[in-house]
Amino acid sequence: MTDLTDLPLTSTHWGTYRARVSNGRVQELYGFEQDKDPSPIGPGVIDVQDGPTRIAAPMIRKSWLDHGPGAATENRGAEPFVEVSWEEAERLVGDELNRVRHAFGNNAIYAGSYGWSSAGRFHHAQSHLRRFLNCIGGFTSSVFTYSFAAAEAMVPHILGSYRAYLDTCTSWDSIIENTGLFVAFGGVPLKNGQIAQGGTGHHIQRENVIAAKEAGIEFVNISPLRSDVLESVNGEWLAARPNTDAALLIGIAHTLYSEGLHDEAFLERYTHGFEKFVPYLTGQSDGVAKTADWAAKICEVPADTIRDLARRMAAKRTMISVSWSLTRQDHGEQAFWAAITVACMLGQIGLPGGGFGFGYSAVNNIGGRSPRLPGAALPQGTNQVKDIIPVARISDLLLKPGETFE
Repeated sequence: MTDLTDLPLTSTHWGTYRARVSNGRVQELYGFEQDKDPSPIGPGVIDVQDGPTRIAAPMIRKSWLDHGPGAATENRGAEPFVEVSWEEAERLVGDELNRVRHAFGNNAIYAGSYGWSSAGRFHHAQSHLRRFLNCIGGFTSSVFTYSFAAAEAMVPHILGSYRAYLDTCTSWDSIIENTGLFVAFGGVPLKNGQIAQGGTGHHIQRENVIAAKEAGIEFVNISPLRSDVLESVNGEWLAARPNTDAALLIGIAHTLYSEGLHDEAFLERYTHGFEKFVPYLTGQSDGVAKTADWAAKICEVPADTIRDLARRMAAKRTMISVSWSLTRQDHGEQAFWAAITVACMLGQIGLPGGGFGFGYSAVNNIGGRSPRLPGAALPQGTNQVKDIIPVARISDLLLKPGETFE
């Protein structure tokens, strides 16, 4: 049998694998020998090579193909698609692009192709699409991501940047060595940590969570799902009502403030605006004190549990982790803002193993020790169109043509 290390390597968003290829087709994928926790997702590539949902050629909705743009729109999603040749597809798309840009302008062309697709940089679909459309005058583009758009919009106003603190968050090495309490809003879901945009040669999340537990770190999993923290770490599970993380954090903040557990020196030296937050927290501004009892009625976590957690967070070196999923809720930016506020009140930001982190195990590389290096990119040219939409507003773009959005 061939030594696996003699087989070629391939990288996917789920990791790196050794590929056994026969007659130009992948027959088997084996986890990379240097990956201690390879994802089982990768070998699924073999099953989809001839899967019934794979699109092997260009296809066009039948009414559109027969009668042109705008035909029988009521049949969208219901009628069949017809396979055409690449030559015909190129002609039809080219004609339609010319029709739209000449009739309505280039801002009537939207360059989507959002998604990870191939892990290869050259094979990045959106890069090719936007490069091409820039060559014919540009397009309406999107900003932010589906992953954490609310944080991308809000956090720069709080910290000055979002991506900088996402990409350089406290490493697992520092957490293992220094942290006493790891409070995970949204958990540390290892199922998510299987992936890494562009691929990875080493899945790190499981081994680091286990190492943190072995180092004596206490885990608190605040999530509707107990499984969002590895069962073997025996963490405390607080099943807060979904979309109430901000209320729980504010209840923690009230306990810290009312019991004098906040770090006034840190707040004075390193933050701005705490004096505006206090009247809201205490109820001076609206008559509603945001106590642990107030929070308990909203998040369905007992008030005594909230107070106890706040005291433990003040007594130990604490890492507050907020999952990306928290931003994909109603007013999703509020949980991140509240988590940063509590971290400031604890005064542990900048101390080894303390402060906050955005999305441990949301993807594999969060908390890793590898430096983030710039990746190769295909030059895009210049987009002459300045119109943008938030990426998640594509449905509104299609359903409400000509209308405005905030």
